[in-house]
Amino acid sequence: MLIIPAIDLKDGHCVRLKQGLMEDATVFSEDPGAMARHWVDQGGKRLHLVDLNGAFAGKPVNDAAIKAIVSAVGTDIPIQLGGGIRDLETIERYLDNGISYVIVGTAAVKNPGFLHEACYAFPGQIMVGLDAKDGKVAVDGWSKLTGHDVIDLAKKFEDYGVEAIVYTDIGRDGMLTGVNIEATVALAQALTIPVIASGGVTNLDDVRKLVEVESEGVIGAITGRAIYEGTLNFTQAQALADELSQA
Repeated sequence: MLIIPAIDLKDGHCVRLKQGLMEDATVFSEDPGAMARHWVDQGGKRLHLVDLNGAFAGKPVNDAAIKAIVSAVGTDIPIQLGGGIRDLETIERYLDNGISYVIVGTAAVKNPGFLHEACYAFPGQIMVGLDAKDGKVAVDGWSKLTGHDVIDLAKKFEDYGVEAIVYTDIGRDGMLTGVNIEATVALAQALTIPVIASGGVTNLDDVRKLVEVESEGVIGAITGRAIYEGTLNFTQAQALADELSQA
């Protein structure tokens, strides 16, 4: 079980939002490269980056910060990145610059043909971020709820060849209220590709609950506010996940 530190980038800084609201951002660091290195040194096995400005602008915005992170981490651990990825050129540039996995979100829902092409062009390196509330998918930085059912869409994308689904329960993200285990497991059980949980990881109890469902196909969990505000000790969390996974 991977416990994956999130580095959300806004205006070149590391921030956290509450429920995706750009105006409700807390700045945790003004040095993204140092923050990335910190999580690697604390035992991180993968990093999750989000270009928040990019997600709202529909194109990459935080290139300098992303390059600083890749430079700081080197080839020590894989980095997955989402936010504003709408074309193959952007994907190619990110992968060439050292990003391991690119996460397509809104564009996957609005333009499935693009996702299909991306999976074909970059096999094994494309993930889809599905953000949902009450089982329905949201797009455009969570500002619009669609009528799409999460499981139906995920199955379609699995057929395209995506590597994994990053599943966020919007109602819980940044709120420190625990992971929606039930919805995450239901999604994982419907798929053969892995699911990474996002939103709500708060303490070691959440880690224990996630490891219990690892065999269903939940391979990791992204955590942000909890490790920045201290309700979750990241090193302890990954150590506990390792210990329980081997038990």
